[in-house]
Order: sequence, then structure tokens, then C-alpha cells
Amino acid sequence: MTQANFPNSFPLTHLDAQGQAQMVDVSGKIATIRQAVATGKVRMLPETFAAIQAGNTPKGDVLATARLAGIIAAKQTANLIPLCHPLPLQKITVEIIPDAQLPGYQIDATVKTKAETGVEMEALTAVSIAALTLYDMAKALEKSIQIEGIHLVSKTGGKSGDWG
Repeated sequence: MTQANFPNSFPLTHLDAQGQAQMVDVSGKIATIRQAVATGKVRMLPETFAAIQAGNTPKGDVLATARLAGIIAAKQTANLIPLCHPLPLQKITVEIIPDAQLPGYQIDATVKTKAETGVEMEALTAVSIAALTLYDMAKALEKSIQIEGIHLVSKTGGKSGDWG
């Protein structure tokens, strides 16, 4: 795959002249404040939701564990996704919000840095791993828990400007 395969499109910065994957050179960019927000949902049976809310689960504090897992995951993104740059993250928040109407939880992650590249992948990774951890902590109660709708809500900073 080369740029020629994508006529009338933006340059494919993650591909070299031979079409091989490469890490983008951001050394010439100016470090700016960048922030990304991602979200996702974890849907479950009402009985599972009630047990988690009551703190009545076999593995302990489901929500605290999932929140910490999301924070740790954001810091490990460059180790998980091959072409991501390791970034100095200044702020990571992971909120797990109960929603009885799902029933389940909405997970929101906000990641902030001052760097040469953005933190969208870190925010998405935080939500993904928090959701997977919530599943892992509650799977003894229910195997059919669903993780859905993980997506970027917004990003600010950088050359391409704000989005979302």
C-alpha cells in the first residue's frame, strides 16, 4: 500500500516510500497542550448492575479496579499500539458513571499532555481497558456483558486543531 493507492487524499504519514509502516517523525513539531476525551458503555443484566452497585461481587471493588486499570492503560498506550509515541501525560481521568437505563455504565476518559502529538489513542485505550476490566471483574456474575460504542468524543490542540 502506498500513497498512490489513495488519490486525492491526505498524505499517509504512517507509511514510508515503500509502503511499510513507520512511526511518524514529530521532532519538527511544536509541543502544545493537547487533550482528548473518549467514551464507551458497558451493558449488563439488571441483576449484575445491582450487584456491582451494592458492592456484592466475588472479585471485590469492580469500579475502583476498572478506573485504575484505565489510568494505567493510558500510560501504557505506546507499549500496546506499535506506532504510538510515548508521551508525558500530565492528566488522566477515568469516570465510570452508573446508568440504570442501560443497565450498566458509561466510561469517560480525559487525557491531557503538552507534547508534539495528540492523546486520542491514550483516551481510547483508557476507556477500552477500563471496560475490559469491568467485564473481567464481573464475569463471574454474567458472561453476556457487552462493551459497546467506544469512540473519540473530542480532541483539542495540535496542527489539525480542535475536533468534536
